[in-house]
Amino acid sequence: MPSIEEATGYSFLDKELLREALTHKSYSSEASFSSHNERLEFLGDSVLGLVVSCYLFKRHPGNDEGYLSKTKSALVSRPSLAKWAAAMGLGEHLLLGVGENLTGGKMRSSILSNALEALIGAIYIDGGLCPAEKFITAWLSTQTAELLEIDYKSALQERIQKRHKTPPEYELLGTQGPEHDKVFTMRVKIGKKILGLGSGKNKKEAEQSAAENALIYLENHEIYRHEL
Repeated sequence: MPSIEEATGYSFLDKELLREALTHKSYSSEASFSSHNERLEFLGDSVLGLVVSCYLFKRHPGNDEGYLSKTKSALVSRPSLAKWAAAMGLGEHLLLGVGENLTGGKMRSSILSNALEALIGAIYIDGGLCPAEKFITAWLSTQTAELLEIDYKSALQERIQKRHKTPPEYELLGTQGPEHDKVFTMRVKIGKKILGLGSGKNKKEAEQSAAENALIYLENHEIYRHEL
């Protein structure tokens, strides 16, 4: 198996920083290791967002903000990052606690995606924006609309849970049309706050449409506690 530095194409000057990026909180607690990767994950999330935004802005000059937002959300979603992390074998390099190891933590989407963001943060701290951008862009160049298979529901759930610690809810508002050609209308909300409406030929399609519109709404609006 290639080393993580071979997989990323980046050689760390500070090897301890790399170790920190690969250290899950569960391992840190059990091994009395002084640090883990959550702070680097926080930083890497911002670096990833910046690079992806710039990449899409330059590569798609004819597309509007809605398209850019939707594509970015799909690219930086947990399923997308977990797929990237798995492809580079990141899970095999992670330091996990005994319990996480026994329950398949090295293949868990949340752990993989968080560790990947931590790795990006570590590359940024160690070498600056250029190597971090090179690493991210190399992956972005392999992504196509077909490969992305944009899952707006997953992207929305990740965003909402990360900020508000609760999943969004979907409600069927009604159906229209004859039995063989019905149109379903769904809405998605968190608490009492409605985030978006969507329609489709079935409930699944309508939910995806509602989630897509919710993501566009959240690009320009914040949800406050008193609204929930």
